[in-house]
Amino acid sequence: MASFAKIGLNGKVIEVQSVVNEVLHDSNGVEQESIGIDFLTKLTGYPVWKQTSYNTHGGVHDNNGTPLRKNHAGIGYTYDEDRDAFISKKPFNSWILNEQTCLWEAPVSKPTEELETNECYSWNESIINWEIKPK
Repeated sequence: MASFAKIGLNGKVIEVQSVVNEVLHDSNGVEQESIGIDFLTKLTGYPVWKQTSYNTHGGVHDNNGTPLRKNHAGIGYTYDEDRDAFISKKPFNSWILNEQTCLWEAPVSKPTEELETNECYSWNESIINWEIKPK
């Protein structure tokens, strides 16, 4: 299945639809994004769609394939045309967008030391750092 994001105002993703791969094939059997967009436009009457991939995260394809638009789109994500990337909502004001992956990163690296099984690290925006919390 192929996935397509419906793009609204300011690049906001307002829906994600699946399309059977065979629908996207041209006369030579090659998958074409434009065919999927035409199909969805005729089906829904809405013209602005971008293909996205469940297998792409941080600009890497899980199955060693070609990554598509940095990240799989989700409702509420933004499609950034200049980066040709889907970007999630910024989780905290202090976090910074990694330009290579188009993922948000904390300004302080998450500790790597092991915790007790009933604890986890949680971001605390008021102190701009990680803290240990009970699970």
